[in-house]
Amino acid sequence: MENRPVIYLYTDGAASGNPGPGGWGAVLTCGNARKEMSGGFALTTNNRMELLAVIKGLEAIRWQDAEVEIWSDSTYVVNTLTKGWKRKKNHDLWARYDALAAGFRITLHWLKGHAGHPENERCDRLAVEAYSRPNLPGDEGYVPKEQEDKLL
Repeated sequence: MENRPVIYLYTDGAASGNPGPGGWGAVLTCGNARKEMSGGFALTTNNRMELLAVIKGLEAIRWQDAEVEIWSDSTYVVNTLTKGWKRKKNHDLWARYDALAAGFRITLHWLKGHAGHPENERCDRLAVEAYSRPNLPGDEGYVPKEQEDKLL
């Protein structure tokens, strides 16, 4: 295996309302390379967008078995993965994450949101800009709380 540099993935998700319009933002850096991406939905939740930001960032990485440091301000994402929190919701996204994560060497880091970290602040702006766009698509995996409670 080649000796490749670490890839840093910074992520954030946001929703206006929760549920409401939501967006995700991700910034990938590796050496001098940088990639920013974002997307949004007409109706979703903050936690779905936090997790989707991680998924979209991982999907953008093309190296097999890359070492990836994920930086997120989401206690939902970080604690679910590091402390074994039960995955009660968002099963569609967790399945996507699990399939992707198997191909990387991942280290997770929590950072305080809205605390001046440049990459986290950029991800937040990307997420808010994404959900502010007109004509957002629906989030096909979003299940309203009243329906979700019946599934549990």
